[in-house]
Amino acid sequence: MVWCPPPFLPISDSMNLTSRPLRLTLYTLLILAGAALAAGFAMRHAERQALVEDAARANEQLALYANSLHTLIERYRALPAVLALDPELIAALDGPLGTEQQGALNRKLEKINGAAQSSTLELLDRTGLAVAASNWRLPSSYVGHNYGFRPYFMQTRSQGTGRFYAVGVTSGIPGYFLASAVHNSAGEFLGAMVVKLEFPELEREWRQGSDTLLVSDARGIVFIANQPGWRYRYLQPLSDADRAELQATRQYDKQPLTPLAYQAVRRFDDNSYLARVDGPDGEQDYLWESLPLTAEGWTLHLLRKPQAALEDSRNAGLAAAGAWLALVFLLLFLNQRWRLARLRQRSREELEKLVEERTRDLRTAQDGLVQSAKLAALGQMSAALAHEINQPLTAQRTQLATLRLLLDHGRVDDAHKALGPLDAMLTRMAALTGHLKTFARKSPSGLRERLDLAAVVDQSLHLLEARLRDEQISTTLHLARPAWVQGDAIRLEQVLINLLRNALDAMADKPLKHLEIRIEADQHLWRLTVADSGGGIASENLNNVFDPFFTTKPVGDGLGLGLAVSFAIVHEHGGRLSVANIPGGALFTLTLPIALEVSAPC
Repeated sequence: MVWCPPPFLPISDSMNLTSRPLRLTLYTLLILAGAALAAGFAMRHAERQALVEDAARANEQLALYANSLHTLIERYRALPAVLALDPELIAALDGPLGTEQQGALNRKLEKINGAAQSSTLELLDRTGLAVAASNWRLPSSYVGHNYGFRPYFMQTRSQGTGRFYAVGVTSGIPGYFLASAVHNSAGEFLGAMVVKLEFPELEREWRQGSDTLLVSDARGIVFIANQPGWRYRYLQPLSDADRAELQATRQYDKQPLTPLAYQAVRRFDDNSYLARVDGPDGEQDYLWESLPLTAEGWTLHLLRKPQAALEDSRNAGLAAAGAWLALVFLLLFLNQRWRLARLRQRSREELEKLVEERTRDLRTAQDGLVQSAKLAALGQMSAALAHEINQPLTAQRTQLATLRLLLDHGRVDDAHKALGPLDAMLTRMAALTGHLKTFARKSPSGLRERLDLAAVVDQSLHLLEARLRDEQISTTLHLARPAWVQGDAIRLEQVLINLLRNALDAMADKPLKHLEIRIEADQHLWRLTVADSGGGIASENLNNVFDPFFTTKPVGDGLGLGLAVSFAIVHEHGGRLSVANIPGGALFTLTLPIALEVSAPC
C-alpha cells in the first residue's frame, strides 16, 4: 500500500488565492483614479485652449464691429468741413442775419440733412449761438440755444475742428457731434458748422447677435450699448476733477452714472481676459475683449458668455477618460495574451520545432503581404503625385524646349528675351500692388511735400488701368515732366481719381470714348486738364457741380460729395478747380502753384 500526501496547496499559492480579490480592487481603483486625473487634466487644458480660441474669434468679430462704427463716422467726418465752405453760410455769419435769410438757412440745412441721412445739422455763430438748424420745425429745435460751453465748440474755435459725444441738453438724445470752423475770406473765425450723429440703427444691428457690445469714452464711461442696463456705467473710478468737468460740459446731462463691478479671472493679453462681471443680469463670467479706437479716443468692448469653452472642456474630459481606459484595457489584453502564450509554450515543448517552422512560414507570408501593401500604397501615391505635377511639368517642358531650341541655334539673347515677359508681368503686378497699398493708406494730416504732379497722374491711371482697358477708352497724354508742386500726393491722387471716374461714367454709353490729360505750365502755375467725350454738362448745372450733394447720377450712385470734396482739397493746396464744356464733352481744369526748387545749404 502506497502512502499519498494530503492534497494541500503550497503556502505561496494559498496566499495568492486570498490576495487576488484585494489586488483586483486595488487595480480597479488605480484605473478609475487614472481616468479621473486624465479627464481633469484634459478638461483644464481644453478649457484654456477653447477660451483662447474663443477669445481670438471674439477679437476678430470685435474688429468687424469697430470697422462698422468707424465707417459710419467716416461717412460724415468731411460733411461739416465741406458745408463750412458754402458761401451762403459764410455770408450769414459774416453779417446781420434777417428773418427771411434765417428761414432759408433752416430749410437748406433741413434738405441737406435729409439727403445725407445725418441726425441733425446746426450752424453756430462765434459765441456758440445756434442761428440755424435742420430741426427748426421741432419743439426741440436747436435754434436760439447757446452751445458755447460744449467742448466741440471750444475745440473748433482753437483748432479748426472739434468732436464730442454727449447727451443733447435740448433734445435729451445722445449723439456724436462733429464740428468744423467757418472762416471769412480774411481767415477770421465766424462760427462752426456742426453735424450730430446718433447711433440707434447701429445699436439695433449690434443687438441681433448674442454678444454684449459696449463703447466707453476716455474716462471709461459706457455711452453706447446694445443691451439695456449697461449704458452710463463707468469701468474705472471717477475722480473729483472728472465729475466736475462732466458737470461743466453736461456731457451726460441728467443721466445717473453707476459703476460696473468686474474682476479679471484669467488674462490672455492686455486687452483680452476672462472676467466675472456683476452686470444687469447678475454675476456672470464673460470673455471680455477690448479694442482702442484711437481716432475717437474711445474703447470698444465685446462681452461673450464662454458656453462653447465649457462644452469643449466636457467633451475633452470624456475623450481623455475614454482614451485612458482604452489604453489600460489594451495593456490588460496584451498582458493576458502574454500569459496565455507562456502557458501554451510550456504545454507545447514537444512541438517546439514544428511551431518554429510554421512561425517562420507565417512571418514570410506576412512580410510578403506587408511588402505588397507597401507597393500598392506607393502606386496610389505615385498616381496622385503625377496628377498634381502633370500640368506644371508640361508647362516647364514646353518652356525648356523653347529655350533649348534657342540655345541650340546660338540665340542666347532670344533665350533671355523669352524669360522677359514673365519677369515684366511679375514686376508690373508688384508695382500695381504697391500703388494700391499706397492709395489705401490713410494720409497724415497736414502733409506737405515736394512732388511731381505727373507722377500723381501715372499713379491714378495705374489704379484705373483695368477699367480703361475693359471699357476700351483711348487715352492721350501730354504731360510736362517734372511738374513740381507742394502738397499731399495721396489727397491729390484722390482728386484726380474723382475727375477720371466722372469722365469714365460720362462716356459709359457713348460710341466715342476718348480721354485726354494735359499738364502744362502757365506763368507761376501748373495747369492740369482732363477732357472727355461724354457729351458735356448741361448749362444750367455748370455752376452747381461743385456744390455739396449735387449730382446728376441716378439715386443710389452717390451722394454728390466727390467733386465738392475735391474742390475743398484743391482749395487747401492753394489751387483752383473749374469746369467748362468743350465740343463733345467736358473739360475739368486744376491749377496749382509751381513749387520752387530749394537749394541745398552750403
